[in-house]
Amino acid sequence: MNRRNFLGAAAMGALLTSCAGLTPPPTAKIRKPKQNFLFILVDDLGWRDLGCFGSSFYETPHIDRLAREGMRFTDAYAACPVCSPTRASIMTGKYPARMATTDWFGAPQPETAHQHKTGTKPLLPAPYVDQLPRDEITIAEALKMSGYNTFFTGKWHLGGKDHYPEDQGFEHNRGGFEKGSPKSYFSPYNNPKLKDGPEGEHLPDRLARESVQFLEDNGNHPFLLFLSFYSVHTPLQGRKDLIEKYEAKAKQVTHEGPEFIPEGEHQARQVQNHAVYAAMVEAMDAAVGTVLDGLARLGLANTTTVIFMSDNGGLSTAEGAPTSNVPLRAGKGWLYEGGIREPLIVKCPGVTAPGSECRHPVTSTDFYPTLLELAGLPPRPEQHRDAVSFAPLLRDETLPKDRPLFWHYPHYGNQGAFPGAAVRLGAYKLIEFFEDGHLELYNLRDDPGEQCNLINEAPNYAEPMIDMLHAWQREVGARFPTPNPNAAAKPGE
Repeated sequence: MNRRNFLGAAAMGALLTSCAGLTPPPTAKIRKPKQNFLFILVDDLGWRDLGCFGSSFYETPHIDRLAREGMRFTDAYAACPVCSPTRASIMTGKYPARMATTDWFGAPQPETAHQHKTGTKPLLPAPYVDQLPRDEITIAEALKMSGYNTFFTGKWHLGGKDHYPEDQGFEHNRGGFEKGSPKSYFSPYNNPKLKDGPEGEHLPDRLARESVQFLEDNGNHPFLLFLSFYSVHTPLQGRKDLIEKYEAKAKQVTHEGPEFIPEGEHQARQVQNHAVYAAMVEAMDAAVGTVLDGLARLGLANTTTVIFMSDNGGLSTAEGAPTSNVPLRAGKGWLYEGGIREPLIVKCPGVTAPGSECRHPVTSTDFYPTLLELAGLPPRPEQHRDAVSFAPLLRDETLPKDRPLFWHYPHYGNQGAFPGAAVRLGAYKLIEFFEDGHLELYNLRDDPGEQCNLINEAPNYAEPMIDMLHAWQREVGARFPTPNPNAAAKPGE
């Protein structure tokens, strides 16, 4: 029976949440000797872009099978609504604001903002660090120090020369070096770390084969395999046969209401019916299936923890707006749930109950101590300062206490979003808008689509939450945007 979150009126922080689903055998413990790890990170995949998370249009049978074999987290979050900061949080166990890695690497700095389409907005973005600092001990470095073989393939987006995966703890790198999305999902890729395959070779298939080759070569040794798909980021490109399949399927989609609704100065897609995007999702799913089948064929499935996650919300308000995150609001780049809530699945053989579900909020910093605990290694609290191991949740236990989760995004997103910050505690989430300082408060249990702003109705929640957010910003040394002298004047000014 599923057990949901409730927030007691007497103490806002006294939320106890639990995981639901089948109960593991009483003897289930974290496995020793060391667990292997397969970490699958998808780029721009939305919370509802999988069949097991509610999509009726995209077909993802292999990832759905993984969910049936493991635990599905309904309230998992990326530490930022754009990619590089979230990736940095996974590698370090720290919030992006603590490292000043708060925007995608390559985004405008304050001194170049005037050259950007947001250059006349009221604020200049905060300066940010555009590479993963070398003095951080990444999860790859921590595992490598303990005897793990470490392999990375796919999208990195955490820095250029001297900051590549091989400079941050990965012994093997097949792909990661560039600052942005691939020029093409079909060979030639023009990626010096991933040699071109035969003309027309499909990139998701190639990354899957590289992963399986690593397993074949290193499967007898503890390993971390980090498969970081470029999919489903733009450019919107798919296999012709799959596009034709979904073009036909889209004709059968019925939807009440408009296909797009206003979101700020943009329009947010409300229905999943984009054939090319659907083709990209299915191709990614097939690649996941290739790697999972490789684990099984090589006898590694029962000793490998598999983690599946996205780095930010689905792209719904710009650049083609190919997907919908409904019932969540907005998407990539936004601090609303559509921009930060992610599909997370964890399968830890002998620990997670097959087909189980967890509603306890977790965030992307938490992977670092979780992997250490699953590996039987001591924590590194000075490194993963903003993280809590959720290994107890995988065992269907509760965490000692609830805690706030924070976001700090002092930038204008390419997708139309605003500079701001947010905090979630229990069922409640508060958002602060830096342009004018206004606040929004939502009860996510009752209103996951963030339509009913409770800021005036619930000051007993809002006031301590904004104090908590500001105290956290001071503690991590968060950077803030500044007034823009080139801001466009409003009518009448």
